[in-house]
Amino acid sequence: MNKIAIIGSGNVGSTVAYTLTVNGLASEIVMVDINEAKALGEALDIRQGVSFCNPCTVHAGSYSDIKGANIVIITSGIPRKSGQTRLELTQTNVGIMKGIIGEVTKYAAPDAVYLIVSNPVDILTYVFCKCSGIPEHRIIGSGTILDTSRLRARLSEYFSINQSNVHAYVLGEHGDSCFIPWSLANISNVPIAQCHDRFKSENRVIPPLDYAEIEEYVRKSGSRVIARKGATFYAVSMSVSYIVKALLSGIDTTMTVSTMMHGEYGIDDVCLSALAVVGNEGIRSRVILPLSDEEIKLLRRSAEVLKDTIKNIKI
Repeated sequence: MNKIAIIGSGNVGSTVAYTLTVNGLASEIVMVDINEAKALGEALDIRQGVSFCNPCTVHAGSYSDIKGANIVIITSGIPRKSGQTRLELTQTNVGIMKGIIGEVTKYAAPDAVYLIVSNPVDILTYVFCKCSGIPEHRIIGSGTILDTSRLRARLSEYFSINQSNVHAYVLGEHGDSCFIPWSLANISNVPIAQCHDRFKSENRVIPPLDYAEIEEYVRKSGSRVIARKGATFYAVSMSVSYIVKALLSGIDTTMTVSTMMHGEYGIDDVCLSALAVVGNEGIRSRVILPLSDEEIKLLRRSAEVLKDTIKNIKI
């Protein structure tokens, strides 16, 4: 039995619940929100379509109803507005997170994994690690897994190739200081710098790769979606579903999620995204990537941006 608790039933929380249900990843989903009517409505809407999916009980409840949940997904918080950075949300959402921590850790299963999705995700993952008393390997921030997906989507468009053939990462903060380690990027084992020449075809023209444009695309995608439709929730829900699948399947999977750093790349006492191995107990291990000296500098810079924010908030 896979029982999943989702804290927050706004755009992200409700879409996560829907995506998990459609993908058949849970036998029970409990939705908790300060707006009880909203949680009840979202749960009812999803539940009435379950006959087309694998059996799943979807219902709204209070914190006590998450008892025994083996995965807790936290999406609560004030959403980001157009033109607003994730870090501007920090103090308000830190306060919300601290109020949630005691409740979810009281009722969830003793070995539950906690998946933080609320923004700014790296800061809130850090707060959860510091305040919850939960072993760090069972605390995962969604981090740059969505940024990485956006990067792969953009590169697949450039080369008209299936996204599954694109291997590239976004590391660091889930925010403006994130970066792409281009030295590791490849398409079907062809280094990205060589792809323009090696993927040539008489039937199509491949433009030269504009690294700056792609980096801008990745950093600004969230803001562009928010400006056009008011919020982002589909892609992030699919990325959360991907993490949950790795947690439940028991098959270790590498992904760029936010975790506490302990000296990797010379970075300590901050949560950010590097490459981690996720399995059924949470973070199984870390993959130390062969980054260039310049890329390590960029990762450390991202860590410093986050540390500067942590210094200016009350935890």
